[in-house]
Amino acid sequence: MYPLVKGIVALQAHVALPQGTFEEEHGRDGFYGPVSHLYRTHAPTGWSRIEGPLKPRAFDCLTAKPTDPGGILDRVPLLYNEDVVVHMARPTKPMPFYFRNADGDEIYFIHKGHGTLETDFGPLLFEPGDYLVIPRGTTYRLLPETTDNAFLVIESFSRIRQPDRGLMGQHALYDPALVKTPSPQPIQDDSEWEVQIKRLNEITSVFYPFNPMDVVGWKGDLTVWQLNIRDFRPVMSHRAHLAPSVHTTFQGQGFVVCSFVPRPLEEDPEAVRVPFYHRNIDYDEVLFYHAGNFFSRDGIDAGMITFHPQGIHHGPHPKAVEASKQKTATDEVAVMLDTEKPLRMTEAAQATEWPDYYLSWQAK
Repeated sequence: MYPLVKGIVALQAHVALPQGTFEEEHGRDGFYGPVSHLYRTHAPTGWSRIEGPLKPRAFDCLTAKPTDPGGILDRVPLLYNEDVVVHMARPTKPMPFYFRNADGDEIYFIHKGHGTLETDFGPLLFEPGDYLVIPRGTTYRLLPETTDNAFLVIESFSRIRQPDRGLMGQHALYDPALVKTPSPQPIQDDSEWEVQIKRLNEITSVFYPFNPMDVVGWKGDLTVWQLNIRDFRPVMSHRAHLAPSVHTTFQGQGFVVCSFVPRPLEEDPEAVRVPFYHRNIDYDEVLFYHAGNFFSRDGIDAGMITFHPQGIHHGPHPKAVEASKQKTATDEVAVMLDTEKPLRMTEAAQATEWPDYYLSWQAK
């Protein structure tokens, strides 16, 4: 079908909105499929109340309590579906055992803390802003050097891969040369070591009379790798606001992970300079706020998560729209997870919820 034009519209999406209108993007397949733009006389988030479970939510996940203290990094699962689980981990000391996830790949995003990741392939030093990608079946141990640590853990039941850069070329988003991989450093230690293996969400312990980090060499294209979010180079347009999908950093089956980093705002005086209203009917959206001034969100602090489920609108807060007119650049760092299958909340997540978040769009 060719795009149709009916009534009062902006001929270029996100630019020169008709006076007194609010633009809403109604799209399929994330931001890749068929799409229409609706021009409303009221903000689609201008509800007075919502009755029922479908509502935008926010969690102060740094306060989540582990259900298994002393277990795998004291992880707290927050959101999950058949493809992915989102955890928060707050370890205060090095892991006393090694761990192997036989259920899926893992992405650690280091929100707080410094230390070393020991793996079969060798060690990697980590710091805030690092992504650590650990393939399924890798044996590893995290040794934080700090006590106030916070790691966002995305557990994927499919292989984590880099995004297709298409027409932009292989050096867009981040140059592959920036990716760090470990070199083997075998550990000679004849004391007993435990390896906890997670399979079907159950733990089996295997004990060795030596340290299992005894690899002296490796080759191939399957390994642990590391990228810092500061090295992500955002795709930008100085004339129109781009969809968040251009910030895709990792892909898995049924989800994408995106990185939002500081960037110049659109220069065109008629361009919308904040995320546009949309209902993104095919994806749930999770945003973890890492650092900076989250000007598109009011009342959100670093370490919090917002969760916008499929089917209900979200977009900029009223204060953000006004604030954007005076700004020349964004100053926020955040990690976004978009999932095709609906996410479910755990009790641990609900215990940290800001219950009135869905009312925060109301002008005050």
